[in-house]
Amino acid sequence: MAETKKKLYPDSKVELTPFLARDYDRLLDLLSGGSYRRFIARAINDLGLRPDDSVLDLGCGTGRNASLMLAYLGSGGKITGLDLLPEMKEQFERRFSREPRAAFHQQRIDIPFNLEQKFDLAFISFVLHGFPQEVRKIILENVVRHLKPGGRLAILDYAEFKLSDKPFIFRWVFKNFECAYALDFIGFDWKKILEGSGFQVEAEKFYFRNYLRLLKAKLRS
Repeated sequence: MAETKKKLYPDSKVELTPFLARDYDRLLDLLSGGSYRRFIARAINDLGLRPDDSVLDLGCGTGRNASLMLAYLGSGGKITGLDLLPEMKEQFERRFSREPRAAFHQQRIDIPFNLEQKFDLAFISFVLHGFPQEVRKIILENVVRHLKPGGRLAILDYAEFKLSDKPFIFRWVFKNFECAYALDFIGFDWKKILEGSGFQVEAEKFYFRNYLRLLKAKLRS
């Protein structure tokens, strides 16, 4: 997520320029050789969505993830997507122009906010690693504020690992193409952080040789 003129976090790569935002999905598919499309569909399936879930998608982008999640929701389910860029708003609203279960709010997630709604599930996909740690804590506080008692949180992002233990080519790619914030993200104990934020970690699912992880937790009542 990004301001259109100036990056809020100079070392972040989740803050997109308007040019990249307009072709974000196509770029991901191109750079991954199509594997990202298959991977994200698998991860959404692993969320364990329920037909009547209300979902808060923080850093929703173009709505690709939301469109996959809607397939698991019934008429009583709904998705609210949050993103900062107007280019994401345009694509999201065009995608769901005839879908009343999906709504978009142009909203920064890195500052305290209150939508005056409560949700069953908060989903954060490849967003947290792009912020400084003190900002990640603010995002988690926003999640807690917007979950119902016993509500769930799902974080899809990098797993924890020691970069020095990985093959040279992976270390080179990670250091040269990921942001500096991602380098510290992989070193934190996110289960412990979530537990300290009021969650009970319930499950984790790994992908791509354990480099990526879906971490699922439940807000303690």
